[in-house]
Amino acid sequence: MNSTRYERIREMLARRQPDLTVCMEQVHKPHNVSAIVRTADAIGVHEVHAVWPDGRLRPMVSSAAGSNSWVQVHTHHSIRDAVSHLKGRGMQVLATHLSDKAVDFREIDYTRPTCILMGQEKTGITQEALDLADQDIIIPMTGMVQSLNVSVASALILYEAQRQRQNAGMYQRESSVLPEDEQQRLLFEGGYPVLARVAKQKNLPYPHVNLQGEIEADAAWWATMQSAK
Repeated sequence: MNSTRYERIREMLARRQPDLTVCMEQVHKPHNVSAIVRTADAIGVHEVHAVWPDGRLRPMVSSAAGSNSWVQVHTHHSIRDAVSHLKGRGMQVLATHLSDKAVDFREIDYTRPTCILMGQEKTGITQEALDLADQDIIIPMTGMVQSLNVSVASALILYEAQRQRQNAGMYQRESSVLPEDEQQRLLFEGGYPVLARVAKQKNLPYPHVNLQGEIEADAAWWATMQSAK
């Protein structure tokens, strides 16, 4: 990994927002999942969540988001499990849903730990999810259409969150708030993708990447990496 690549990854890690995320409830079209993951990366979201009760989402997510290894996609078997996990991390859960109690999405304080809950393309958010959410939000529209594509809606809300967080100085960090082992994972996988694939295939632990972006590993590790098996 050259120094330019190393510094770029370090800069990205310093701006990651681990307390901002999206939860997709049964969003099933690969191009929508991929678009949401791509936008999340652009905003600095570190991980997104997906709910699909029968488990079919896992291979679809892997396929849709495979080109973007920077954002983790965590799957849950139920919306209750997902919301419980997110609220356990102190997040406010916002449901994109038109209701009497819904507020303009721009009125929300996104500097707080936040999860944006997006519903299925055709039917929207389930009643169970709405009951679990803290607040309904809407994107005002003055035309004839009543809803936006789920990936477009996600992007609008995420960029409002980014705007607020930038104004609050939450992107101006000197170092990352991510755990050190997570930073090391991303440095190795992003800086040495071929070696990372081989290490996974051989079930080898990732080596340490030092402050110069160089791999620190003993001779035994390198010998196993270079062996035919």
